Amino acid sequence: MAKRKRTAIHRKNEDDYTLIPHGQAYIPYILIQDVASMGRSTRRYGIKTGRQHDFLSDLERNFFMMLEFCDEVVDVREQFPLKLEETLLIADELGIKHPANPVTKEAITMTSDFCITLKVGKLTQDIIRTTKYKKELLDRRVIEKFTIEKTYWERRGIDWGIVTEEDVNKIYSQNISDILGYYELTDNVGFNEINEEERDDIIIAFLQRLFDIDKNIRQISSRFEKDLHLKKGAGIALFKHLVARKYISIDLLSPICLDQPITIELLTKSRELGESVS
Repeated sequence: MAKRKRTAIHRKNEDDYTLIPHGQAYIPYILIQDVASMGRSTRRYGIKTGRQHDFLSDLERNFFMMLEFCDEVVDVREQFPLKLEETLLIADELGIKHPANPVTKEAITMTSDFCITLKVGKLTQDIIRTTKYKKELLDRRVIEKFTIEKTYWERRGIDWGIVTEEDVNKIYSQNISDILGYYELTDNVGFNEINEEERDDIIIAFLQRLFDIDKNIRQISSRFEKDLHLKKGAGIALFKHLVARKYISIDLLSPICLDQPITIELLTKSRELGESVS
């Protein structure tokens, strides 16, 4: 796939970063196709943003999954551009060599891995996080680049920080990645022809069965499918949908084993759905 010309991306808005679009309208300054030989690069559709996200490392992707599941996070903009003229000035002030194209030697636009918009009460606030594996923080050049980036955001009064693999639980991220695949129930087997009222009735009925302490989730799901004449796999899809939509809470820090007992907490959303749920 051909590389894009990035010179015009958000260029008119970099003087005031708050003018850079949010949500579906945002365009990452760097996409996978722009970077050669990124063996660990991945793409993921964002539920909060309604657009595809591009990640250049496993750490970026895993951190994104945590953000995607966090209620306080309302928007995530990856590969967020910094104003070139200002980073050049900061680099000069600090006596640090500014990042440059290795071939042309021209200064390049720096980016922050994530601009995260949080909901704080009735207001929103942005924070900046950059991801880096801990061993790479021993590299002097990496620290120099981070110093430019940190100074840039400090001058805007924006909280900036580094996220390493020690801050991102891999199992938790993998579990979230799995269950969010079932966020839209209609995307899964057996539910695409069920209307909203029928869906709510099915959810209530399934919730009531989840607390059968003598059976595991796979057994409960299998029995439920037979009783309601649902397609095979519909029960497991429904269980993961309830976790993804936060009707119920389970331990996501451990691998999800559907053949073993799972402690389930009923959340407010379930109680609001129907008083008959116990």
